[in-house]
Amino acid sequence: MNKNVYILAIAAITVGLVELIVGGILPIIANDMNISTGTAGQLITIFALVYAICGPVLLSLTAKYERKKLYLITLIIFFLGNMATYFSPNFTWMMIARILTAGSASLVIVLSLTITPRLVIPTYRARALGIIFMGVSSSLVLGVPLGIIITNYFGWRTVFLGIAILTLLAFFLVLKYIGPLPNEEVMPLRHQIKALGNIKIGGAHLATMFMLAGHYTLYAYFTPFLETTMNLSQNWISITYLIFGVAAVSGGALGGSLADKFGVQRTILFVIGSFAVVLFIMPYMTFNFPLFLVIMMLWGALSWALAPPQQEYIIQTDPDTAALHQSFNNSALQFGIALGSAVGGIVLEKTDSVTAVSHIGSIVVIGSFIFALISFSIRSATVRSEI
Repeated sequence: MNKNVYILAIAAITVGLVELIVGGILPIIANDMNISTGTAGQLITIFALVYAICGPVLLSLTAKYERKKLYLITLIIFFLGNMATYFSPNFTWMMIARILTAGSASLVIVLSLTITPRLVIPTYRARALGIIFMGVSSSLVLGVPLGIIITNYFGWRTVFLGIAILTLLAFFLVLKYIGPLPNEEVMPLRHQIKALGNIKIGGAHLATMFMLAGHYTLYAYFTPFLETTMNLSQNWISITYLIFGVAAVSGGALGGSLADKFGVQRTILFVIGSFAVVLFIMPYMTFNFPLFLVIMMLWGALSWALAPPQQEYIIQTDPDTAALHQSFNNSALQFGIALGSAVGGIVLEKTDSVTAVSHIGSIVVIGSFIFALISFSIRSATVRSEI
């Protein structure tokens, strides 16, 4: 595997940390800023919305620029955004800094996804993309406990100072080891609009969104699930989150390897179908903690195993607009996180049942399976046969 793929993965981990790392320290930030915890929660909301929208927009607007130079400039902007967060005197300033970091983070991730396939031979594209998504997933799932630990010892502002330092490390690695990358041909506006109307790839985006929505229907409320079903202490909950995180990190590599071996369509359907089953049976495995951990690890691994084959499927379906659609797919992921959290909250409020949350999440994932089937059923001349 080209070593430069791992450099891009390091950058992906760094920018991915900033999104959810505030989740575990919101009360502390709220207290320091003299605002409510609910208001502080808007730091996550604004990030997700800006991230989801800016990815495809910025990729299109910067299509004329050489990729390496653009990557480095974007990392510098991300660095400045985190330093602005570190020094933020009030909540308004911090919100502005979050917008800056969200926009730059979305472009770094999208650039990583579009550059990576150009660094390896086609046989290893899905595996290489799996490494990038392993970095993204690891930052999302491990960011919360990492933020809590750093905050307990050094204060919440140090979290963002640390991310800024890691950004500089990623900057110098890219500067030293990755050579110039020619910019992609600018796609005419009418072709971009046509790309948005590609129903086949649209089904893939919806599959991604509903998969993540089903996942976050439960994951966003996993702590009350563990407390209610198994009466776990805070220490055991932290350990459980850590185990889940390790499993989730492996999911990207798992999905890439399965896609390389069995083909992207088979892998996509297998991952989504298995995920729906695992999510549904989760509440029934709580009678035995070791057994529950095994099922939870499957849940964690499958939660991020869809991304690599899905990205490869997009490349196969329409190579000419693959870069644009990779950014759309990343945005679909973000919208899925927001949708799942909202659905889980509504279900929990209406039913007061964490079991119901799990079951509704499974039903949402079935929607993902249906959209994947619809996408596969539509013929496309650019898709390479794999069956």
